[in-house]
Amino acid sequence: MFSTVTVSLAVTAVLAGTVPAAQAAQATQVTPHSGTSQCGGRGVDPAAVIRYESDTLIKAPLSTVWKLQTDVERWPSWQPPVITAERLDPGRLKAGSRFRWTTPAPATPTTPATTLAITSTVQELRRHDCVLWRGPAIGEGLRIDEGVHLWTFRKVKGGVRVHTEETWTGAQVEADVPTATAALGAGLEAWLHDLKTTAEAHTEGTGRP
Repeated sequence: MFSTVTVSLAVTAVLAGTVPAAQAAQATQVTPHSGTSQCGGRGVDPAAVIRYESDTLIKAPLSTVWKLQTDVERWPSWQPPVITAERLDPGRLKAGSRFRWTTPAPATPTTPATTLAITSTVQELRRHDCVLWRGPAIGEGLRIDEGVHLWTFRKVKGGVRVHTEETWTGAQVEADVPTATAALGAGLEAWLHDLKTTAEAHTEGTGRP
């Protein structure tokens, strides 16, 4: 998951400076955890001190948004922070599926520049509804013991409401909760932005509402 951060995510987006300043500033403000979003009765880690959640409206068909998000091997084609992504098992993504992806993490005052290798395992998946994955993110000099990443998708008037939540745990990131939370938040905002931009561009190109 790690992102899901597994690091979803996306630690790198904010640290690398690829996220607009306004988004980075927004990410330092932790969104209150509602604790209500789940997939198959499961959600993010309720005990984690590093957490962030956000959502966006995407003006595209649910099928388009879902395919982009679950076709993990194609993430590098529309998410600049994702360098590589590979499935570790065949077939459609489902509970129990595993995938590995990499993302660069630049140096910070306490950690060196490195490339994070993230191995994510899908915990729950409901087609066109939600997906939850988790796993560690490991690089030279940087480790997130576990990221838990939840996505939900709801058809609404005008498109699809996409909601995402993620938590991180691990001694290294918990040593500086504000910095880790800012990185997580900026990464998730960047992911939502890229998903929205790509899905809406695809919809315009096909002429579908």
